[in-house]
Amino acid sequence: MSAAFDTLPVRRITEHPKAPMDRSDWAAQIPAVRQLLDEGLELGQLTVLVGENGAGKSTLVEAIAAAFGLNAEGGTNHSMHQTQTTESGLSSHLQLERGAGASKAGVFLRAETMHGHFAYLGSIGSHGKHNFQSHGESFIEFFTERSSVNGLWVFDEAESALSFNGCLMLLSHIADLLRAGSQVILSTHSPILASLPEAKIYEIGEWGIRESGYDDLDMVRNWRLFLDAPGRYLRHLT
Repeated sequence: MSAAFDTLPVRRITEHPKAPMDRSDWAAQIPAVRQLLDEGLELGQLTVLVGENGAGKSTLVEAIAAAFGLNAEGGTNHSMHQTQTTESGLSSHLQLERGAGASKAGVFLRAETMHGHFAYLGSIGSHGKHNFQSHGESFIEFFTERSSVNGLWVFDEAESALSFNGCLMLLSHIADLLRAGSQVILSTHSPILASLPEAKIYEIGEWGIRESGYDDLDMVRNWRLFLDAPGRYLRHLT
């Protein structure tokens, strides 16, 4: 076992032996969630989850973040806001295997709830520039201002707030986090954010969870086919 793996904030996720999840629960019916509960999931320093909408990516990263002690709607360990309860409850059934002496600090960036998080920050007197910026600019400001946090960083479909250049900026930020010793888990539809060569990539779908190489991802093949000849796709829309 490498020294880097031994100090990861989260090395492996398993079902908690003292709090098993009812397999009739809706979340446990998702193949990826069921596989995690039955078999566990090993994480790397950079773990990327890809797959279609509804495959369970967000359910998994949300549960991991919450089980680590982060707010399910985003932020750091100190964020206490909640706009509405939408999480699956999966986090209470997970056991995280932590590296010895690993950091307990963390940040969860969830694109779909960041407006609510910005409102929360304003309510406690943390006034950033987000009221005067685009959603993507606010998102970039948020993660760059917290770049000194060394621990677990979790991103849920961050690309939905970002342009192409914004995705490249986030990719550079992730590379910096990894060099500083942080661990990163992200769910994404973006071939840009999944492209770092050191990533452990899991493709999620009706089969559950399977490890994959970047070039073998359906997402990557489909984007390449489309960009090479968009007319092949567009003629079916007219």
